[in-house]
Amino acid sequence: MAKLKKGDLHLLVGTRKGGFVLRTDARRMKWIVEGPLFPGRQVHHFIRDSRDGGDALFAATFNDWFGSDIQRSTDGGRTWKPTEGGVRYAEDAGLSVKCIWNICPGRASEPGVVYAGVDPAGLFRSEDGGATWAEMRGLNRHETRPQWNPGAGGLIVHTIILDPANPARMFVAISAAGIFRSDDGGTTWIPRNKNTRADFLPDKFPEVGQCVHKAVLAPGSSTRLYQQNHCGMYRTDTAGDSWKDISRGLPSRFGFVVAVHPRKPDTIWVIPAVGAEFRACPGGCLAVWRSTNAGRTWQKQTRGLPSRNAHLLVLREAISTDSGNPAGVYFGTETGQLFATRDEGRNWELVADFLPPILSVEAATL
Repeated sequence: MAKLKKGDLHLLVGTRKGGFVLRTDARRMKWIVEGPLFPGRQVHHFIRDSRDGGDALFAATFNDWFGSDIQRSTDGGRTWKPTEGGVRYAEDAGLSVKCIWNICPGRASEPGVVYAGVDPAGLFRSEDGGATWAEMRGLNRHETRPQWNPGAGGLIVHTIILDPANPARMFVAISAAGIFRSDDGGTTWIPRNKNTRADFLPDKFPEVGQCVHKAVLAPGSSTRLYQQNHCGMYRTDTAGDSWKDISRGLPSRFGFVVAVHPRKPDTIWVIPAVGAEFRACPGGCLAVWRSTNAGRTWQKQTRGLPSRNAHLLVLREAISTDSGNPAGVYFGTETGQLFATRDEGRNWELVADFLPPILSVEAATL
């Protein structure tokens, strides 16, 4: 990969046939596509570690024959190394890691710490920059685990959120088990799913069993989170102690992605789908829905997006925002299109086409 320059923006794109990097300068007008990296492997998540100058990269890879691993680079992607021994459950777990879904670099105050979420649902931690990994048993052996069940994509820890202001607090989202919060650095975990629905269960509001599709933490907050659920859009202002349904005004309660503005905690973007039985854009119109008041009302954003015969799906990791002013938003589809906006969704453009099915998109500005 080409060397980064100050102000450059990179999009790290994970697909079913490798990883791609899209580069542009601060104007975000023209893009250069590089790749594929890791050809022949699925890349479920591809992310830059912004600590220590931003030269560290991580890619969660999977191959039907060779299994899963985390590839890591400390030189901006010029060279890569696998883990030392893989990401594996302890022998007494009775579980075997199928694939790795999410990688989350630790806080700036935690040099070398990296977290990973896997299928079947588990959370792992590395203290040496991703070389070796160990289970976080407080979650992986949680007393409610017998009540966790796989969604269509598997039983997965797909979201890891670190509270930047409170080093003891973190959140995970599990499909299908719900949101869990730790207030002691990951030693113990408490389900935090009050008022979120699980329409597919006899008890529609259980303690655990909800199918969270994605969750994000609002900027500058330790208590405001949003989640796109199998059964609606929700917001919490109490760090998950209770959730408020903010689905009203959207064309569907179902979808996979949610993104939050890098500076405005009330501004979010979602891309609804018809439902579990037909996972595609309502009416064949690809539309992004934005709220600027924390989900009280929604505006449909379609300029530059296909409005007919666009039976597309955007998967849970495949949306990201940059730190520009105005903010850029980027998302990729399961059919290989990558769309971008430089003006917070007023206008969209197709910046890449004919990529393999896109699994993840991460924006990183130097």
